[in-house]
Amino acid sequence: MSTTLVHFLTTDKLRLPGLLYEPKTPTKRAAIYLHGCGSSSVFYKPVMNLWGKQFTQKNIAFFPFNNRGAHLVKSLHQETGEAEAERILGGTYYERIAECVNDIDGAITFLRANGYNTFYLIGHSTGANKIVVYNQLSKQNPVSKYILLAGGDDTGLNYEMFGEKRFQAALKRAKQEIDRGNEMKIAPKYLYPEPYTYRSLYDVLNPDGDYNTFPFYEYLHKQRLSKKPLFDMYRNIEKPMLIVYGEQDEFCFNNVNGCVEALKKNTNPKSHTTFEIISDTGHGFDGKEEELGKMMTEWLS
Repeated sequence: MSTTLVHFLTTDKLRLPGLLYEPKTPTKRAAIYLHGCGSSSVFYKPVMNLWGKQFTQKNIAFFPFNNRGAHLVKSLHQETGEAEAERILGGTYYERIAECVNDIDGAITFLRANGYNTFYLIGHSTGANKIVVYNQLSKQNPVSKYILLAGGDDTGLNYEMFGEKRFQAALKRAKQEIDRGNEMKIAPKYLYPEPYTYRSLYDVLNPDGDYNTFPFYEYLHKQRLSKKPLFDMYRNIEKPMLIVYGEQDEFCFNNVNGCVEALKKNTNPKSHTTFEIISDTGHGFDGKEEELGKMMTEWLS
């Protein structure tokens, strides 16, 4: 196995870093890994080396990269054709989930240039949500299979945490500020405890937005927050999927089985989907990383 630090351009010319694990025997297959939001970064996860070894042993290249939502706030370079790249702010507090299409398509373009032609998408946490969004919004989707790890309902979690009045107030204020041209300004702490920009805050909270791909709260509590059909984008997926949750996932409203059942009931019948729950672990699959890696590589093989 060889490991290389690489950089590539997204389709809107952001420069992103990644780790490319390649097997000794040349292969055309590559698995792209999408991390979650918050302070996530593939460069702080030792499990990347473990999974890189497991994937390459199955003759599949493994490509985790830091998307534009890595870290809470991150300065990124955007190529403009000028001698010096423009600096823009990225990270969780600035990202909108639909921008994942630019990141994923850029990763695929990079891998194609390096001889790969068969692609798999793996997404953990918000990365799983991004797979659903990518499947819906990508105009040219060359991915063969999806692996969704612990996809979550951030909209529902925020609603449960703040309650109806505070949730609706934050949602309304964020929309008003966006309409006033203030989308890149930081929302005040009394509105939301973390320093999200108004555009990113609205993206996360909006029940009818792209972020709300797994509306578990609405399904489990039989309480509608959105007007759109539940699991509408998820139900459009026709590609094969492996969906995995930890038995003790702390973001599943104390009902992992209920969340998995919701997905089973809303899975497109054209999709050959496998569901797994790994015992004695939570959202991050701590302590079960090797088991999960084996599960993923055997399913892809």
